[in-house]
Amino acid sequence: MNIKRSIVIRVRVIFILVALAACAIPYKVAVVQLVEGEKWKTKAQQVNFQFRDVPATRGNIYAADGSLLATSLPFYQVAIDPTVVDEEEYKSGINALAEQLANFYKDKNATAYKRMINDARSNKKQYLMINRKQINYQEMQAMRKWPIFKEGRIDGGVIFEKIERRYQPFSSLASRTLGTLNQDGVGSGIEYSFNTFLKGQSGKALFQRLSGGVWKPLFDEDDIKPLDGYDIQTTLDVNIQDVAETALRKRLKETEAAFGSVIVMEVATGYVKAISNLERNAAGTGYVESYNYAVGDMGSVEPGSTFKLVSMLALLEENKISPNDMIETGNGVYRFYGQSMIDAKNGGYGTISIRQAFEKSSNVAISKLVDMHFGSSPSKYLAYLEKTGLAQPLNLQLMGEGKPYFKKPGTKTWYGTSLPWISIGYESKLNPIHTLALYNAVANGGKMVRPLFVKSVSNGPQIIQTFEPVVIRKSIASPKTITQLQELLLGVVENGTARNIKNPNYKIAGKTGTAQKLIKGSYQEVYYTSFAGYFPADRPKYSMVVVIDSPKGIAVFGGDVSAPVFKDIADKIYATDLDLSVVNQSKISPAQTIGAKFPYIASGKSEELQSIFDYLKLPFKSTSQGDWVIAANNAGQFQQVETEKPIVPNVSGMSLRDALYILENKGLKVNFNGKGKVLNQSITPGTRLTPNATIDLVLG
Repeated sequence: MNIKRSIVIRVRVIFILVALAACAIPYKVAVVQLVEGEKWKTKAQQVNFQFRDVPATRGNIYAADGSLLATSLPFYQVAIDPTVVDEEEYKSGINALAEQLANFYKDKNATAYKRMINDARSNKKQYLMINRKQINYQEMQAMRKWPIFKEGRIDGGVIFEKIERRYQPFSSLASRTLGTLNQDGVGSGIEYSFNTFLKGQSGKALFQRLSGGVWKPLFDEDDIKPLDGYDIQTTLDVNIQDVAETALRKRLKETEAAFGSVIVMEVATGYVKAISNLERNAAGTGYVESYNYAVGDMGSVEPGSTFKLVSMLALLEENKISPNDMIETGNGVYRFYGQSMIDAKNGGYGTISIRQAFEKSSNVAISKLVDMHFGSSPSKYLAYLEKTGLAQPLNLQLMGEGKPYFKKPGTKTWYGTSLPWISIGYESKLNPIHTLALYNAVANGGKMVRPLFVKSVSNGPQIIQTFEPVVIRKSIASPKTITQLQELLLGVVENGTARNIKNPNYKIAGKTGTAQKLIKGSYQEVYYTSFAGYFPADRPKYSMVVVIDSPKGIAVFGGDVSAPVFKDIADKIYATDLDLSVVNQSKISPAQTIGAKFPYIASGKSEELQSIFDYLKLPFKSTSQGDWVIAANNAGQFQQVETEKPIVPNVSGMSLRDALYILENKGLKVNFNGKGKVLNQSITPGTRLTPNATIDLVLG
């Protein structure tokens, strides 16, 4: 009885549960339809329609003189909604449209394009990507006139999806400093470091989700337009940058080096006027900018003998030595705690003055002096590193700055040999830009300024933010020590390891550096060479550091490899900077000026030539109303270079820079051979212009 009763109870319970479930289903349906209907309707709409981000146009990056260094150019991908086209318009235009598409893209014939669009229309497909190839603005404007497309977005269904591409008009010039930024917001250089300013503010636009996960823009009236990014004005000088990169590339090729860097900076302001980083490409056929060794972590290396300037600063600040004191270097080998310190000269320098020791870059002399005066208190020596600012990062405007590294007394890595080796640039790490900041401070009377890459941020004519020169250290040493260091650096070029770059026109002060590279735990006969200094030595305007890594050949020291690059760049800057190439006009009488022979200037930009002639107090006569002129004679008379008409201009006598500017802006492709001014051009001036034609220039 109990068993039967239990079964009956269970059956009744099951029936009750089934009944309740049967009632719950229509109840839930009713709730969804009546109570939550609006909520789910909204959700359904959001699945198919969304306001999605529309990227803003990225701001431009300019050189100090306003030259455009980086900009965003609009490109487009072409799509179509063939379902919106009127039947009559579609039938009358589809054949011609397919023919146009086939002729333009050249990837399939007209029949294939027609079939593709017909299929999409038959299947009521509202979004069809015509071709993934990106077209430029001019090509888009031409397409707007094609059959069906000419009816526009509403009636013709054509969709031009804008895709902005970053473009650098000067190609690879300073490309690593300008930097990059990928879709994930990761990058380098100014593009990355100033992304907050450059990126602007994204807008919002209504998109419809179609089959296959494709989102089609609807161009709704509620779209929120993006706000364009701000512009950045850098401190870079395009002309100095070009000179620096050209000189570095030439020397790297000659020495078959691994990589090299150059930085040119204004002494008073810290404005970086040029920065170039070139390394051998993967194929070993040339040099490209792929990493900023001048600033980044990978550029932090043992600096070598350029660091001896710090050792001399510490010794002079202690007032325990004078540059004229004598030091015994013996046969060029000296042992510290079982390790041999060796001079570059076989047999050593014998007994020499401390001044000569610095000029000749004697390892033995400098390390002996530092060990003698700081060996019992190495922390006191390292305190001078703190005073110079070299022990800490410079907090540059560019992200990714390499950190200086110095061993500390009392740690596991500190040995008895550490101080002597640190004193000559080993067992420590510095970036080239840190070394330059030190030498710039000496040139600047002891005041250390932070290297700057960006001067201002602007929104059109409105300045949003400016970056003024920043003093890091008011003085890295006493005035007396700074004067002595300046004399020592001048002596290196006048009498020492950099005598090969001495010239009669202006004086250079600086120091060579040659450091053996630590490879797999031991120092090899492979060198990191450098030269750091400033010019003109008597009134410094520019400082510069040149490093060349792993050069090949017989002469592979800093004075042989890096110093000539410094001179090559300095010579060109000195020749073109009117503030440096001063002519003493007080000694020239008006009569002499009138009868003077004019300097040979064949052509150039009218405004620049006017400035030069005004500065030299020479008459300048031009019949031109245009920007560019060419000499009519050798008496300061010029006539116009025709750049507006659709003809090939005359660039004879121009510098390569000016000729490239004019010809490439005319749409011509330029090849050139030789150096100097343009002697000959392959297309006769006045010839009707053919777009994308190639013109050959002979320079001499």
